[in-house]
Amino acid sequence: MNLVALPAFTDNYLWMLHDGRHAIVVDPGDAAPVAQALDAHGLTLVGIVVTHHHGDHIDGINALRPRLQGPVWGPATERIPEPFLPMRDGDSVELLGTRFEVIDVPGHTAGHIAFFGQPAGEAPILFCGDTLFSGGCGRLFEGTAAQMHASLSRLAALPGDTRVCCAHEYTLSNLRFAHAVEPGNAALSAYIVRCEDLRQQGLPTLPSTVATERAVNPFLRASQAEVRASAVDQGAAGTDPVSVFTALREWKNVFR
Repeated sequence: MNLVALPAFTDNYLWMLHDGRHAIVVDPGDAAPVAQALDAHGLTLVGIVVTHHHGDHIDGINALRPRLQGPVWGPATERIPEPFLPMRDGDSVELLGTRFEVIDVPGHTAGHIAFFGQPAGEAPILFCGDTLFSGGCGRLFEGTAAQMHASLSRLAALPGDTRVCCAHEYTLSNLRFAHAVEPGNAALSAYIVRCEDLRQQGLPTLPSTVATERAVNPFLRASQAEVRASAVDQGAAGTDPVSVFTALREWKNVFR
């Protein structure tokens, strides 16, 4: 199983899985990089996976349909270009011989879903769209802070070696915020150096891993003392995880 990040727009990644003959693409907001990758590797597109309805995740679907020899799978309650197979929490889909489970992760959008799979002999894979980013999380456009906190908690409970395939190269800006929240976090400081080096080489910082995000991502660390203290300094209504998360998300919205 080959996992490839296809850059699109200014900071998106369209994820592709392929076995050398057949390919699945995730959140194709732009058809062009997908078509280029299919042609370059001589691949047949056999499925499209969609996590949520925003244009930078779905706008390339119809342009790819003439090449598509399989279904589109997407969130049951969101506006995805028809036809598509509606997916809900607890459903599963087989992608290139690997079973992927569907996880409801509302917050960024009301019906956002993620796909989690365990390829044989490889580390697990999570396609999480705009819910979890490396060092951060998505904005709350349609959901609540409580929903997003619950969604992130579900993802944080996945195996530590899970490859986190999020949809944007936001890592360095997220890590600047994370350092402001938790400046005493040694794992975070080391991760910043690593990610800066990758970007200087023109390489993606992704995929991350669930274990890394547990160690560095303030939105998964609301129970840590330094994170709680920073949230309180920003006016958190309390020190419970949802109050801490809410304060962090509001702070991040205006952080520069």
